[in-house]
Amino acid sequence: MKLQGELFQALPLDTLAFEKAAYAHGFSNVAGIDEAGRGPLAGPVTAAAVILPRGLVIDGVDDSKKLTSDKRDKLFGIIMERALSVGVGSVQPAEIDRINILQATRLAMLLAVQQLSLQPDCLLIDGITTIDSRIHQITIKKGDSLSLSIAAASIIAKVTRDREMIEMNSLFPGYGFAGHKGYGSAAHMEAIRRLGPSQIHRLTFGGVKEYVGK
Repeated sequence: MKLQGELFQALPLDTLAFEKAAYAHGFSNVAGIDEAGRGPLAGPVTAAAVILPRGLVIDGVDDSKKLTSDKRDKLFGIIMERALSVGVGSVQPAEIDRINILQATRLAMLLAVQQLSLQPDCLLIDGITTIDSRIHQITIKKGDSLSLSIAAASIIAKVTRDREMIEMNSLFPGYGFAGHKGYGSAAHMEAIRRLGPSQIHRLTFGGVKEYVGK
């Protein structure tokens, strides 16, 4: 049996449509998967996998990029409390540099699935790329806006990563990690030029690699 995300793109906007379709095809534990931190110049790429109770709707859950920080923090607590299982996986900058950001993202997603306490039998993955798992997978373009499970995972991944970057702010002062979270803001780029890359910068990324060894 093959269940593909594009088969459901024309469905009315029901953020449980993909989950319902998976259940209708005989799956029992459906996990939504998303990542945060593919684009930054510093810090990890972090992924989350979330299995929600069947039919559960959590008001306000949406693509984490559409939410304020305060709203994400509030929903993070609700999701952690109400989900059947949550797994988080991170890949650090040195490994990102070694295997590239696409493979690091796939690895982070796999690690998140492996951290679930409840074994999923179907994965709803944001984007177009599968992971190295035998578990049935459905890739969904813009899945964080179309699937409640993926949206929940996007919030968990984003909040987890942001909190780690805030901690890094005190360990690596001068870069402003608490504000930009490692993304390439003007202030961050200026700090790299002035201070050089830190231990948590991605040394193969443009905007950083030019200053390695200087």
